[in-house]
Amino acid sequence: MRIAVVGTGYVGLVAGTCFSESGNNVICVDVDEKKIEKLKAGEIPIYEPGLEKLIERNTKEGRLSFTTDLDAAVKASLINFIAVGTPPAEDGSADLKYVLAAARGIGRSMNGYKIIVDKSTVPVGTAHKVKKAISEVTNHPFDVVSNPEFLKEGAAIDDFMKPDRVVIGSEDPRVEEIMKELYSPFCRTGKPIITMDLLSAELTKYAANAMLATRISFMNEIANICERVGANVHRVREGIGTDSRIGPGFLFPGIGYGGSCFPKDVQAIMRTATEYDYEFKILDAVERVNQAQKQRLFERVEQHFDGKLDGLTVAVWGLAFKPNTDDMREAPSVSLINRLLEAGVKVQVTDPEAIEEAQEVFGDRIQYHDRAMDTLQGADALLVVTEWSEFRNPDFETMKTLMNHAVIFDGRNIYNPKWMHELGFTYYGIGIPVVG
Repeated sequence: MRIAVVGTGYVGLVAGTCFSESGNNVICVDVDEKKIEKLKAGEIPIYEPGLEKLIERNTKEGRLSFTTDLDAAVKASLINFIAVGTPPAEDGSADLKYVLAAARGIGRSMNGYKIIVDKSTVPVGTAHKVKKAISEVTNHPFDVVSNPEFLKEGAAIDDFMKPDRVVIGSEDPRVEEIMKELYSPFCRTGKPIITMDLLSAELTKYAANAMLATRISFMNEIANICERVGANVHRVREGIGTDSRIGPGFLFPGIGYGGSCFPKDVQAIMRTATEYDYEFKILDAVERVNQAQKQRLFERVEQHFDGKLDGLTVAVWGLAFKPNTDDMREAPSVSLINRLLEAGVKVQVTDPEAIEEAQEVFGDRIQYHDRAMDTLQGADALLVVTEWSEFRNPDFETMKTLMNHAVIFDGRNIYNPKWMHELGFTYYGIGIPVVG
């Protein structure tokens, strides 16, 4: 099939590349000329494992191309995906100005029947707004589809190529069949392609992310109780996760969720509820718990040093909101480091992929290091913020020789407390008894 993808951000670039990998001819469009020129030169604007090789292969074979010419891309394509950003407005609602601008641009460029697919995460009712925007600028026939994405940063290629399910919202059975054919190469193992109405498809994405965010905040609450009563959250997690009604996913406690999806989507669905005169009480609590949890590591540092933080030096391992990405949007590291700086702490950081992003956020207020060990020189404590694999088995004996004090605050529970104690560290995890 011939496909245009409007927007070369995270969703658009992954979707367009994966569609080309299954044999489709895909044109990725963006208004950012510098980004398009970089993509043409093989420079990838985001870090996502496996993406660079797929782009290189499919551009070489002529199935994937990049352009700023929306008109030509739309005219050459039957299916046109809208994958532009939907940043949160001040009231928490999703800002649809880029989505509707893309819709109008597609409408003005149409030269016959087209299928327009909302791939961006959008609130309930957006498909009808897109349809109205296109109808105002063209007389050509078209259909609008809602096709939400369910990609996890750091595992997006596998998520797209081997999805748990594909959700298609449509008003026309014939369009459903075309979309099923498009996705059929990715669902050969029997994973479902679920068809439904437009409104239900739009709400499904928000409901999924809101549920996952709820599980995270719930486990963080359980972890906080564990710390107070002396229980071990690892044992509690195992005890409930083996219940088939609950399952093990998204039950790991930590210092809060971040990224481009959960915070924004929770806010957006709460705003939708408000617009329809409904108070989403559970999600209000989920968000408040998450904001409080992001402060948990700083509070433990403050308690350990009896509030005397001015002049201390700490090492921070991990800046991205999760491993295998360079994304720092709503990352716990941002609020943590800001609190440390406000308290007069010198901060030395490392991250395998997010250093450049961090420099945009913090400038020269913190010190950056390529090697994790270098951050420990003269440090009074180590704070583990992102659970990158390379942080899991460091040389602890060398670490002790570099640090002023052998103290670890582990925001992701990647170390064994008993081992840390035996190695001579004072160790603080999340939801586990303090050792040392």
